Order: sequence, then structure tokens, then C-alpha cells
Amino acid sequence: MSDREAVAHLLRRATFGPTADEVDAAERAGPAATLDRVLAASRADRGAAATPIPALPPDPYAELTKDSTREQRQQANAERRKQLQQVTEWWLDRMVAAEDGPTEKLLFFWHGHWATSAQKVKSARLMVGQLETLRRHGRGPLGPLVAAMVRDPALIVWLDGQKNTRKAPNENLARELMELFTLGIGAYSEADVKAGARALTGWVVDRRTGAARFEARRHDPGEKSILGHSGRFDAEAYAGLLAAQPAAATFVAGRLWFRYAGTDTPAPDGLAGADTIATLRAIFSAPAFAQTRGTLVKQPVEWLVGALRQLGIRPSALPEQQRRQLLTGLNALDQVPLRPPSVGGWPAGAAWLTTSSLQARLRTAGVLAAATAPAVLARLAAAPTAGRPDALARVLVVDGWGPRTRAALAPLADEPRKLLAAGLVSPEYTVS
Repeated sequence: MSDREAVAHLLRRATFGPTADEVDAAERAGPAATLDRVLAASRADRGAAATPIPALPPDPYAELTKDSTREQRQQANAERRKQLQQVTEWWLDRMVAAEDGPTEKLLFFWHGHWATSAQKVKSARLMVGQLETLRRHGRGPLGPLVAAMVRDPALIVWLDGQKNTRKAPNENLARELMELFTLGIGAYSEADVKAGARALTGWVVDRRTGAARFEARRHDPGEKSILGHSGRFDAEAYAGLLAAQPAAATFVAGRLWFRYAGTDTPAPDGLAGADTIATLRAIFSAPAFAQTRGTLVKQPVEWLVGALRQLGIRPSALPEQQRRQLLTGLNALDQVPLRPPSVGGWPAGAAWLTTSSLQARLRTAGVLAAATAPAVLARLAAAPTAGRPDALARVLVVDGWGPRTRAALAPLADEPRKLLAAGLVSPEYTVS
């Protein structure tokens, strides 16, 4: 693999999709320096600064009372939906605009890992609050992240934590905390789930303020035995116990490999580091990671955001109709940010390659081609007709076209927008 292929592979996986200019810069720097830059601590990010979190009023439902009319409740629900769409559009725009692409990609990983859906939470403020928690702790060690998440208002609502009391323990959060977020199946017992639920009792969410608070009268302070340890565990102590388990570091490292490298190549041993960044360094440095090139099907959000970046399109600059078409496309592809289908998150791999998804990609590719920046179109038009498929490969950061794709692209060389749309749905672009 050449240096250019190596850095392009790294950037395709570590970010939502590099531009040709970014690959050029990475090639000049070399693979080692590029990896250091990808993993560097957050720096001044003009793109993120230009896309601040929208100011959100309190949850409209907080003002309702038992005497509120049906019309008032309908109006509150409509306002909730409006706020959630505003936040979804904001995050999509930030993914495109951010200069620190690896941080945005990592945030999307954690969003899928701690999968929490606005369909049940319903509050834009709670969903944004969770994203900020994941952004704040996502690069560091597992312990502070788990401790913050067990007290995260959106997760508490999503997994019925507010219904968990000393008199009626609810096991949902404790079970998913161990099975899907920290340890994995087989690393705990049903008794551990029951005791973990008791440790988590007492936390409720104030819908008026959007804050989680602890109510001692609802908490079970009794002795508990969890994973072979006994004590008067509360939520923080329980989170610390889980994060300290060797199985947790191994499990989370495996999930990072699954999302960043795929399933075709088994995860090497010894990937787990002291924190997330150390684990990512081990993943991206592993010889097996290089072998995964061209095997990972892009998730729809990865596919769309990468295309937006490479084609010079800012969602916030588009007319409202085109912005809605992008969200309609993601909805048809079954991956809308803030709306994972279940606590297990989104699927991966060939699950995205269905007949209906191909049709949705074709429609969305047409929208993208129509909105492509003039400078990108000019770059394609400047190439000789016979060389335009190769110019397109450079724009889309594709290492090369296979014979079948090249044969399909050749007749479109004189129509840049059709050429772009065809390239976006090609196997070489869909699989990174």
C-alpha cells in the first residue's frame, strides 16, 4: 500500500470523509505524522465554532398541567418535533463543517454505542446534553464516561431509570449498562443485574430543568453483591466497578474495532489502552487494520456527510427543500442522527446494502449532485473527457475504479452532475 493509499484509508475511517486536499496534505506529512494529527487533542476548530449549538427553550411539555387542553398538548408535541429537527440539522451541519473530523466521528461512534433515541426521550435539550457529555468524556478513560452516563438525563429517560425505586427496582438500565455498554454478554449474571438495578435507584429527571437529580428516599442503600464485590453501592460506585473490569476495556475496544475496522478481519489482541485515544492508536497502527481497506460498508450518515464535505456542500446553506431532502434520504436509509432503532444501535456491514437502500442512495445522490459547489464541478470539467472518471475518483477520495464501474462512468463524462451521482452510488464509494 502506498503512503497516499495508507493515509486515505486512515482518514476515510477516522473521519466522515476526507477531501482531496486533506489527503494531499496527509500524503506530504506521511502516515506517522497523519496518525498523530488524527489523534491529537482537540484544537481550535473554526468550523465547529461557526456551528454553535442552537439556543433551545425549555421542554414545551414542562409548562403543561393536568388541566391542559388537547390542543395545548398537540402544540407542545409539535414544538418538541420542531426542536428535535433543528438539532438534527445542526449536528449534520457541524459534522460537515468541523475541521476536527476525528472528534466528530468519535462522537458519532459513542452516540451509536450509548444508543439513545429522541423518539422516546422527545427532548432536544436532553439529547444535546447527552452529546455534550459524550464529547466531554469520549476521548478519555472509560471510568469518568460511565460515571457521567449513569447520571445522564436522556439515558435515564430512555431506559426507564426514573422508574427505578427501592420498592420497585427497574432493571432496564442496569442490564443494558452491562450487556451493551461496558461488559458484553456472558460477563455478568442475572444476580448482578438485580443488584446493579438497586445501586442505580434514586435518580430522576426534572423535565422542567432537564437535569437529573438524586432523591435519597427512592434509593436502596443496602448491601449489594455485584461481580463478586460487596458493598453499599450507589450509581457512582457501580459505574466505577464496571469500568474497572478487564472485560470492559476489552469489550469497548472490540466495539471500536467493529465500527472503525469492520467484521471481516478479527480484532487483534491487546487493543485496549488506558483511554479511548490510546485504543484508537492501537487500532489504526495494527497491521490488521491496513488489511481492512475496501471491506467496510459506510453507514448512511458516513456516506452522506463524506459526500457533503467532498462536494463542498454546507447543509445550512441549502434551501429548506434541499435540507429536508437530505433528512428524507437518511430516513429512507434508516439512519437519522438522534434516532437509533433500539438500544443496540444501528446495524453494520451488508445490512445497509438492500434494494430499497440503493434506490434511496440514488435519489439522495441526485440531490447532492444538484447542490455540488461550482468549484468542484469546475475541477471535473477541467479534466479531459477521458480523464474525468479519474478526476472524480480524486474528488471522492476513491483509490481507483473497478472495470465495471469505470465502464458505467465513461458514458457520463460529458455530464458532470450525472457523473458525480453515479460515483456516489458506486461500490468503490459505498465501501471504504
